[in-house]
Amino acid sequence: MYNLYVMDTCPYCQKVRNSFDENSVDYILKDISVKENYDALISLGGKEQVPFLYDDESGIKMYESDDIIRYVLSK
Repeated sequence: MYNLYVMDTCPYCQKVRNSFDENSVDYILKDISVKENYDALISLGGKEQVPFLYDDESGIKMYESDDIIRYVLSK
């Protein structure tokens, strides 16, 4: 399952969310304003940057909206 770490005010996060929604991608939204999600972001990715994708099936971790979209839509 795709875990997408976002912040509501981030336009790059919105870009990824829109792409996922338009392409009917199943994902779990993780808002980093929730401490548990923020802590997971830092633990998984090591830096305070969103959007961040964690594919728990493959172990893939990535930042950058265009890279995330390209990766998910190529599956």
